Amino acid sequence: MPVALVTGASSGLGRALAAALADAGWDVVVDARGASRLTKALAPYPNVHRHPGDVTDSRHRRELIAACTELGGLDLLVNNAGGLGPSPLPALGEFPLSSLEDLFTVNVVAPLGLIQLALPILAERDGTIVNITSDAASAVYPGWGGYGATKAALEQIGAVLGAECTGSVRVYSFDPGDLRTPMHQAAFPDEDISDRPLPESVVPAFVKLLEERPSNGRYSADDLKTTEVSA
Repeated sequence: MPVALVTGASSGLGRALAAALADAGWDVVVDARGASRLTKALAPYPNVHRHPGDVTDSRHRRELIAACTELGGLDLLVNNAGGLGPSPLPALGEFPLSSLEDLFTVNVVAPLGLIQLALPILAERDGTIVNITSDAASAVYPGWGGYGATKAALEQIGAVLGAECTGSVRVYSFDPGDLRTPMHQAAFPDEDISDRPLPESVVPAFVKLLEERPSNGRYSADDLKTTEVSA
């Protein structure tokens, strides 16, 4: 049975991806900071292994990798856990620097920490790394400078890692687009976001990425829905 590690799986996209993988027969190791919410979110799935904790904690990251090893190895790492920063989103001229440092820790340092631990066991099974990103990494949206800067850094890490991984490990940045998630609601606290698609809507694009295993790079859900990807 293939093994996946999905971070930030108590809600939103992380929960949707973990549930889809579990439905497809994967063993899925998941984490999130809230133990009760994580347990409730994925209660119907006996093959989902819950390990509550904070990905910024290096000991917790080692525990996650140990849990995967106990299941036989690791085929897929999904770096989904992340932060938005202050809400409402502040302009860069007023962005609290301590909050920006925290944001880089959770959105950049923690994913790279997991990647460094996971690479050896991913390599043993021709594994895949998927870093969840955003168009805010390159588009210019007032207020999104802090969050976008962290996603740009994560994309660059993915791109360089993809060039460095000359073996069988695949490395992707996956942009799901705007979704109806708690984080997106926090970005627009006074708006009705019920017109945004549910996280489950991008699962087919994510599965397509895993199944077709194209070249390392950045892929959006919209692109994967409408185009063939080149291997």
